Amino acid sequence: MQWTLVVPLKPLPQAKSRLADTADDGLRPGLALAFAQDTVAAALGCPAVRDVVVVTNDALAARELAALGAGTVPDLPRAGLNAALVHGATVVGAARRAASVAALNADLPALRPAELARVLDAAARFPRSFLADSAGLGTTLLAASRGRELRPQFGVGSRALHRASGAVELTLDAVDSVRQDVDTGGDLRAALALGVGPRTAAAAARLPAGQQ
Repeated sequence: MQWTLVVPLKPLPQAKSRLADTADDGLRPGLALAFAQDTVAAALGCPAVRDVVVVTNDALAARELAALGAGTVPDLPRAGLNAALVHGATVVGAARRAASVAALNADLPALRPAELARVLDAAARFPRSFLADSAGLGTTLLAASRGRELRPQFGVGSRALHRASGAVELTLDAVDSVRQDVDTGGDLRAALALGVGPRTAAAAARLPAGQQ
């Protein structure tokens, strides 16, 4: 099964506010863009991924991610993450005749194509499924097989919300790069330990000593 991935991305100046203890206002937008670039590049390198569509109103991010080969869709609802994902999935479904769609976080800078392929192959067995994040509270990927609604419930406690919505939790070992999103300085250090993509590595090198 081939998948279209929908990746939501806030305007860069608003992104990654919880990294304030690690990166100042001048560095966080660049980190957020680097995370998204490495996420999209890795996703496009996954054999199970047909294409990637980024939902964003940030002109710079849209331009840079399009240069990597992603499609872009403006966030017309402007009503938060879940509304952006529903909008993106609707656009994708209309354009691709009810393609299989997965929502993927934009902050997975250590993402490895082979690990993402394992997750998507497992997701293909279920109408709706999800992968919990490394903290065990959130979600990094929500998948809906062909013709099924995505019905995203991202936000605080999304692991429990997605399970309650009827989505099947994917329990896979050795897919750490698909689970390791980056919200805090500790998350960033964990991602760096896994091995991040080149853009995140370059952006992280600009952080103050002791924060890398």
